[in-house]
Amino acid sequence: MVPRHSLNARFVRHHNCKIDAQQTLALPEEDVVRLRAFLVVVPAAALLLGLGAVAGLPERHPGTATFVDRPPVSTGLAASIDAYQERLRTVPGDWTTWAALGEAYLEQSRTGADPAYYPKAEGALRKSLEVRPAGNEPALAGLGALANARHDFAGAKRHAQQALVVNPYSATAYGVLADAETQLGHPAEATAAVQRMLDLKPGLSSYTRGSYDLEQHGRRTEAIALMERALEAATEPADVAFCHQHLAGLAWAAGDTATAARHVALGLAAAETTAGAAAGLWQLKARLAAAAGDLETALADLDKVVARTPTVDVLLEQAGLLRLAGRDPAPALRLARAAHQLFTANGGTDDLGAAALALAADRPGEAVDLATNEWHRRQFADVADVLSWSLLRAGRAAEAMPYARRAGALGRVDATLAYHHGMIALANGDRATARGQLRLALSLNPRFSPVDAPIAGRTLASLEP
Repeated sequence: MVPRHSLNARFVRHHNCKIDAQQTLALPEEDVVRLRAFLVVVPAAALLLGLGAVAGLPERHPGTATFVDRPPVSTGLAASIDAYQERLRTVPGDWTTWAALGEAYLEQSRTGADPAYYPKAEGALRKSLEVRPAGNEPALAGLGALANARHDFAGAKRHAQQALVVNPYSATAYGVLADAETQLGHPAEATAAVQRMLDLKPGLSSYTRGSYDLEQHGRRTEAIALMERALEAATEPADVAFCHQHLAGLAWAAGDTATAARHVALGLAAAETTAGAAAGLWQLKARLAAAAGDLETALADLDKVVARTPTVDVLLEQAGLLRLAGRDPAPALRLARAAHQLFTANGGTDDLGAAALALAADRPGEAVDLATNEWHRRQFADVADVLSWSLLRAGRAAEAMPYARRAGALGRVDATLAYHHGMIALANGDRATARGQLRLALSLNPRFSPVDAPIAGRTLASLEP
């Protein structure tokens, strides 16, 4: 039984949302060249931005809007960046425009999965603080959002708290704080921050965060209802696509492939003119195709994701499907390593991604060390899951079990977490727990993975009386 979660009860009271508060619940060569080019030019870009002078303003690039409350997308952001840069050439002491420029660059990095914009965002935000060191909430909140993007969640929390000292009514700062507390493994503090954001500014950003918080606690029905409220509040095509993507993800997690497919189709239709918004939808579409046994369509869909946002997780997923299809996964794995290197070269910290890369390379001992490093920084469910699986793969099943329990402690609906827990329990000789967790995994989503779901099914069959 999941403990009563305060977020939704207060949301019902303030916003008349009728939900039962007790309810529980083959790779393109140009991508390789692009990543390698980034790795060469990023250090120089960071040095230029460190100067903080108008003459060192970053080159103009197209993209889309801000770091929490997403403004108009695509061409609107490109025009805004042009306007910000022009304004700063004329009035270099305008600290609010420096902060806005930093936020815009951060949004560019997000929509294109391009960490090369992190130094540009940092340079503009720090210039804003240089011009106005005291009382500068936008720059502090922006630095917090940048720290979250770089996986410096402790730093993000610190910046958000500093912003809230300046303005205790900043919904933006509470959003940054909620993201940081979630990833640090502080669920009560994350819920409190989301609730404060909902109270201050009910809308798309607070509804989506509230939905995610409910999802983390296993309250899927309420998470769906709140994400549907976010969809009602969405006006821009990219925001509509974003909401459909998360509704599809919630349906997929529960094995409701028909609903997931419907939201994917609606999201892709909305995202037709916003390429960055479509990547997550194509990834879900690929999972649906793989679940139906159509690996060629799944790989074609993942090619579309890689063309838009070549991130480590997408490339590892692609490598796994290539291997399953009897094709060479090496190009995808090489590009995944390059994507990870790009992220860290631009100030990011991601030992969790490095651990996943080590597991893909069959180096479980290295994966244990990396996942342990990440766990020391943040006690989030996903970190516990990767650490437990790495320990099992390294032949340390007894050490894996406490982390498997931690991964599912909040009750999140996730077949992979249950599968890992079941296989770790079996390795420890606990057949009853193994049977229960494998049943859970397959009842949640019988096709959760084209590789692991069949293993779960065969293992469960061998455990049945």
